Amino acid sequence: MERDNLMHGARTALNQNQEMRDWCENFLKSKEREANSGMTDEEFEKHWRYHRPEIMHAGAAEAVQAYKSEKVKN
Repeated sequence: MERDNLMHGARTALNQNQEMRDWCENFLKSKEREANSGMTDEEFEKHWRYHRPEIMHAGAAEAVQAYKSEKVKN
């Protein structure tokens, strides 16, 4: 249940802050690219387009936490 609450709060934050959303999307896209390094750029772009919504949903809490940590460093 706690995980669901974190995800919901993160998704709400992403929907209200475009800068955060863009940063988090790039963060998650980079992680996904590393996990699928065997794909060509064209294959990966097709993969990302298809799987982006579920990746953004599942990774929202992690991405928002990374965003906040990065902002504290800067």
